[in-house]
Amino acid sequence: MARVVKVFRTLQNHWKKSTFAVCVLSYGGHWVYGKHCDSVLRREACLVAREFGRQQITPQEQLKKATVILNPAACSGKANNLFEKNAAPILHLAGVEITIVKTDCEGQAKKLMEVMEQTDMLIVAGGDGTLQEVITGLLRRPDQDAFSKTPIGFIPLGSRSSLSPSLHLLSDNKVKDITSATLSILKGETIPLDVLQIKGEKEQPVFALMGLRLGAFRDAAAKISKYWYLGPLKTKAAHWFCTLREWPLVREVSLSYLPPTPRPLDLPPQKPLRPNLLYRIIRRIKNYWNPPVEEPPIVEELPKWEEQQLSTAELFIKTHNKNPVEMRINDSLMICAEPDDFTVGEFITVGSKKEDDPTVFTKSATKLEASSCRLRLPEGAGGFYNIDNEEYEAMAVEVSLLPRKLRFFISAERREELLLDAVINQKQTTPPG
Repeated sequence: MARVVKVFRTLQNHWKKSTFAVCVLSYGGHWVYGKHCDSVLRREACLVAREFGRQQITPQEQLKKATVILNPAACSGKANNLFEKNAAPILHLAGVEITIVKTDCEGQAKKLMEVMEQTDMLIVAGGDGTLQEVITGLLRRPDQDAFSKTPIGFIPLGSRSSLSPSLHLLSDNKVKDITSATLSILKGETIPLDVLQIKGEKEQPVFALMGLRLGAFRDAAAKISKYWYLGPLKTKAAHWFCTLREWPLVREVSLSYLPPTPRPLDLPPQKPLRPNLLYRIIRRIKNYWNPPVEEPPIVEELPKWEEQQLSTAELFIKTHNKNPVEMRINDSLMICAEPDDFTVGEFITVGSKKEDDPTVFTKSATKLEASSCRLRLPEGAGGFYNIDNEEYEAMAVEVSLLPRKLRFFISAERREELLLDAVINQKQTTPPG
């Protein structure tokens, strides 16, 4: 008992050192526990991958080949280590023959895609910038019609991965996100995604999976990182400082667009049955004696471009890839424009929400569906676009929808969640009665 009293008395006499030691030990214990949890996640994923690797194949079959486009600079230079620790062992255990191609500089992924050979699957390991470069390089190829049928897997290694919530179940654990995304590639379930073709007056087209963003909220979001020292207040501070420099923050844009096109049914291709011999002989004799009259070709009326002038705080031209499993009657892109009458307080509040999800718009926003649109800015208007979170100089562009152009691997669990969300959303938007 005397020894216990002595220990407590020592801690009381040296309370500063004791407090510091407790903090260090608590942090160290939390760090060690986190590493242990990461190791358990890797082990469980490797056990699942090993079952894929044990599946037998016929002598005529070959191992699946995958080309990995890896951006080592993603996630502040940690992407290579994250991939080698969490994704590569899973692919190797599953018996996938992988070829890893690492990018050295910005724009290199586009050039690599132009010369890449055909593969069974394409895996993009990086963030929004890497993915956008890969699909742009892929769809610029002369043989893009054939190459675009290659299924694509996305392993989120970057600081921003806008497409991940549409494909995978996300968590606060980076290791879990990477391993679950890699396992979804092995399971082989895919889903078609729309692509936006964004073409300027002179340059080659750029392709996007999420959309094009222009306006004050985009400009404020680009400056949030400058106020890192304000901690959780940095988002509100960035939007408030933007209002001090200029107010109101309104962009004038001229928009012309074509109406959406009906979405064809997703039916599997079926080869028509060949008629029997007697029926074919009778049909030929009938056509010989009574040749069919050729009908004049039907000239379809071309859709008309509709013009609209917008005064908006933000314009977002986006795909429906946020929920790609939702049933739709039209193939369309969405044009969303925020109103121009925000107060300073509303601007800061809405901007904070858009930082979490840029696709969220207020109830008073203008929303249009279109199959293609042309965007023109006033002369002398500067600024920048965000195309899948990558910055481009603002200019006049034409945005066209390429419906269901690419196929991406998706986890079955996430597909079920998205289907449930689509049903709930349909019930909320359907008027009663």
